[in-house]
Amino acid sequence: MVNLTINNAKVTVEDNTSILQAAKQYHMDIPTLCYYEDLNIKSDCRVCVIEVEGKKGLVSACSTPVTEGMVVHTNSPRVLNARKTIVELILSSHDTNCTTCVKNMKCELQTLAKNLGIDENRFPSVFEKMAIDDNNPSIVRNPNVCIKCGRCVDVCKNVQGTNVLANMGRGHEMQVSPVFKEDLSEDFCTFCGQCASVCPVGAITEKDNTDQVWHAIMDESKHVIVQVAPAVRVSLGEEIGEDVGTIVTGKIVSAMRLLGFDRVFDTDFTADLTIIEEGNELIQRVTTGGVLPMMTSCCPGWINYAETRYPDILPHISTCKSPQQMFGALAKSFYAEKMNLDPKDVFVVSIMPCTAKKYEAQREEMSVNGEDPDVDVVLTTRELGKMIKQMGINFKNLEEQPFDSPFGITSGAAAIFGASGGVMEAAIRTVYEVVNKKPLENLDFKELRGLDGIKEAEVELGGQKVKVAVAHTLSKAKILCDQIRAGESPYAFIEIMTCPGGCIGGGGQPYGTTNKVRQERINSTYRLDASMEIRKSHENPDIKVLYDEYLEEPLGEKPHHLLHTHYHDRKHK
Repeated sequence: MVNLTINNAKVTVEDNTSILQAAKQYHMDIPTLCYYEDLNIKSDCRVCVIEVEGKKGLVSACSTPVTEGMVVHTNSPRVLNARKTIVELILSSHDTNCTTCVKNMKCELQTLAKNLGIDENRFPSVFEKMAIDDNNPSIVRNPNVCIKCGRCVDVCKNVQGTNVLANMGRGHEMQVSPVFKEDLSEDFCTFCGQCASVCPVGAITEKDNTDQVWHAIMDESKHVIVQVAPAVRVSLGEEIGEDVGTIVTGKIVSAMRLLGFDRVFDTDFTADLTIIEEGNELIQRVTTGGVLPMMTSCCPGWINYAETRYPDILPHISTCKSPQQMFGALAKSFYAEKMNLDPKDVFVVSIMPCTAKKYEAQREEMSVNGEDPDVDVVLTTRELGKMIKQMGINFKNLEEQPFDSPFGITSGAAAIFGASGGVMEAAIRTVYEVVNKKPLENLDFKELRGLDGIKEAEVELGGQKVKVAVAHTLSKAKILCDQIRAGESPYAFIEIMTCPGGCIGGGGQPYGTTNKVRQERINSTYRLDASMEIRKSHENPDIKVLYDEYLEEPLGEKPHHLLHTHYHDRKHK
């Protein structure tokens, strides 16, 4: 332990703790811009400068470790003047038209300038307007508000391992951009949105599609329905001021109806459906000598990564569409028929924790009739929060309401889709009972839960021990892909999720997502599962009715047409 003094307070912390972390432990906040919990950024912005007695110059709190007897001043006149000057210099090359920025009132730079009392910049503006990169369905990159903090570069390189974003150029001319300053759509970006999730300003955001949804709701010729992903119900509350991990399922349904949607459905239903189709596909591959290991296909960021980095392993990926796309396909076929609606008049909106889902919905393969998309618009959790605020809905005081039928009954297995390992756990619950023809005694596969990068388990199927694996983040996915490529994979089934923690940590989730936040959302997800009356996908009575009345049998002709797809080599496009 190390003893030091911070702002006249005696402090004791572990050795190798930074001054920033030491101050935080004792409820003293030192402002930062580049620093972000769980990332490796150190002293790029210099906003966290502090004064240490005995040192000639100011030092950065995020990169300076504590030492015995150190005396620190975080808010001395010298420090405050330096901090204010640094922020003013950043603002001098920044587009300060804040009211039109998507991060207005949520911008870390804006908040910092306000707290430092910067009412008028002492430095003249040297801002030069640059082109905005919005040539893709998912992500908008606005270099005019970039502060070059390096967070997006770090998460892209060290968390995802994709190296799409980099610091290009030197000195004042340095810019954060894709390599060779291409558009994101030209540089094999997976559109995971983790860069947007950590950006302190509005330099990288999801593409805003809320206006399209408002227009559809106001169009009387459209029957507008909405589906809500599993991870949204444990995160949307944060957008409205609730505690992290608060479960707000019923309130979401109430809010949706107030927004004007004709029907509100649960994506958990098609998550259960995914397990039926994917589980049977796995059984078929195992029993007929198919390509193994089989890999999950419900994460579009992962699919983008496989198509552009590992096209040779595409045969390993399940042919099942994601739950989002299965819902869209059923909405414009089964649901339209049941409600006597023209499929062209059914407008499907998805509320997803993910920015890559916007890209997925626009893929050519995701259309049953080959003309119209199965899902018309995808909104992130943040965009839904925006719409709720636009309508002035008092979310906290809403009464809970149930989802609409026929996609209303769901299982706990579907609820855990939002957490890393959840898809695998849900699949095992079903595959075990189908293959072994006996109940699974313990439904909780705790070895597949949590924030470890790669998790594995062993399950008995038909008298044989079968190994399965779970990976989240693309840097961890790479390890498993390399094993497959080398013919060394010991697994029969692999779940891949692009974002840290799975969908609960998606690129469209509320800002400020850290591992502590992810764990709280994960805990809530498993509380949901434990509270459900039905905890296995194959025991969902509405799924059984769907097969009896419409789909006939898993992996049959109609499911093949509606619920399955194929992927392409985009590395050699």
